[in-house]
Amino acid sequence: MNTRKHYNVVAAVIEVGGKVLCMRRGETRYSYTSHLWEFPGGKIEAGETPQQALHRELLEEMDLDVEVHEHLATVTHDYPDFTITLAAYRCTAPTTAFTMREHEASRWLPWSELMSLPWCEADERLIAQFGNASTLSSSPLN
Repeated sequence: MNTRKHYNVVAAVIEVGGKVLCMRRGETRYSYTSHLWEFPGGKIEAGETPQQALHRELLEEMDLDVEVHEHLATVTHDYPDFTITLAAYRCTAPTTAFTMREHEASRWLPWSELMSLPWCEADERLIAQFGNASTLSSSPLN
């Protein structure tokens, strides 16, 4: 019997002016996710679609009203204490201003510099799945 916790999580890839929003987690109960970078998002609650969960999470955590667009990539990653399935969606926002309620830092980085940050492993795998970032950057955001 598998007692390992599994979480279905969504992530927003918000690009404005060729730069992508990156958020740094604060202290967590696990050293392997503390103070590392991630795309904003969160867990899908019962009865929610991934898009609804992403919209809700960004309102709750950042007071940011996003429009959720196409699915970009999904990875399943085994951390030492739990497993997550992380689905990333391209999102647009009416502004780059937000309130940081859950994270300790944020940065807007060009695609070419994303890997200069120390990412949570699942998010790092998402970035690898995106492949050529220019295909994302070339799609119209409005």
